[in-house]
Amino acid sequence: MTSEDNAAKCRSGHVVISAENVRKSYGGAAGSSDVLGGVSVDVFAGDFTVIMGPSGAGKTTLLNCLSGLESIDAGEVAYEGTSFARLSDRQMSDVRAASFGFVFQAPRLVSNLTLYENILVAGLLSPNLTDRQAREKADALVRALGIESAARHLPNQVSGGEAQRAAVARALVCDPSIVFADEPTGALNQANSEELLDILCESNAAGQTILMVTHDVKAALRATRIVYLRDGSVEGELDIGTYDKAASAAREREIVGWLADQGW
Repeated sequence: MTSEDNAAKCRSGHVVISAENVRKSYGGAAGSSDVLGGVSVDVFAGDFTVIMGPSGAGKTTLLNCLSGLESIDAGEVAYEGTSFARLSDRQMSDVRAASFGFVFQAPRLVSNLTLYENILVAGLLSPNLTDRQAREKADALVRALGIESAARHLPNQVSGGEAQRAAVARALVCDPSIVFADEPTGALNQANSEELLDILCESNAAGQTILMVTHDVKAALRATRIVYLRDGSVEGELDIGTYDKAASAAREREIVGWLADQGW
């Protein structure tokens, strides 16, 4: 498959999330700071899209705006063609519960629940699953992520890597339309990072749409597409096709060269 074919494959899905001329600032009128200055970007079904850029570029803010965790000052964000502006707070919460999964840099697990209970509760609360389906999905994810033993323990009784894998399982158990991941490997060592990225890659290969913020080139290797953000604006996009571990060295050179062209 040529790189052109791979790029076309990346874009074969419909647009799941779209942003048009999105603006976001923080602070009062006198001392406001523009974080997003008119961002337009689309996220396609089945894509593994990564947002990169220097510190302060607005990466996390963009992720939060695209997922409805933060409001925008101007422009439009739409999910499956429906503008967030048309949704009430309750309707927006319902969309997040039914269609969005979240993975953060810290696991953010409920401290007095075991890893398994953290995963299961998310499934039980999902409108997408029956209670039986939630239990079956939680059991399958625990096995797939290799945390059978750790699943019986509380978050403070397991390693950071095990807790973060549980957080990924919690995001996936609801069968979300899209998973939003904000620096999910940022607090992990290299081995745990690779394991988590393998999980996300396998999920994406099975059709899961993923939007991830990262500053790590090794993590960006797994993407099918990279969006580069600088000073609150999209500076460039790179379609790189499906990840192939055997070709990762050449892929890394391509990404590093492209990032250098963006001023990385």
